[in-house]
Order: sequence, then C-alpha cells, then structure tokens
Amino acid sequence: MGGPWFAPKRYGLGSGLPLTWQGWALYGTMLAGCALVAALFDAHSRARTIGLFVCLLAPIPLIALKTRGGWRWRWGDAD
Repeated sequence: MGGPWFAPKRYGLGSGLPLTWQGWALYGTMLAGCALVAALFDAHSRARTIGLFVCLLAPIPLIALKTRGGWRWRWGDAD
C-alpha cells in the first residue's frame, strides 16, 4: 500500500490513470459519491453543488500524494 496508485500526466500538472486497484477504487468511490449526491438533491440546490464539489475536491490531496513522482509540471518527453 506504500507505492504509487496513479501515473503522472505526460503533459501538464496532475495525475493520469490509476496504476493499482486502490486508485480505481478511489475513482469508483468518487463516482458513486457524486451519483448519490446528484440523486438525493434537487438539480439547482446549493446542497447539491456543495456536495458535488466535496466529492470531487476532497480526494485531491490523496491523489497528489499517491501519484508516482508527485504533482509537478511535465513537458512530455523532455521531462
């Protein structure tokens, strides 16, 4: 569990696709959480907007921590 869960993006900042089942499970949990929030709240409610932001933004520190090489700007092959 100590290894990277996500591959780095080739260009730009952030992570790419998951490398392990833990990364895929995290993406699946995010998707399920967003679907649950979308189903529970009205389309134009403030609670739905806040819930979706939390579902999408809360895991970002974990994703950044578990990306191979960390998050930094990458320039493709020159990197």
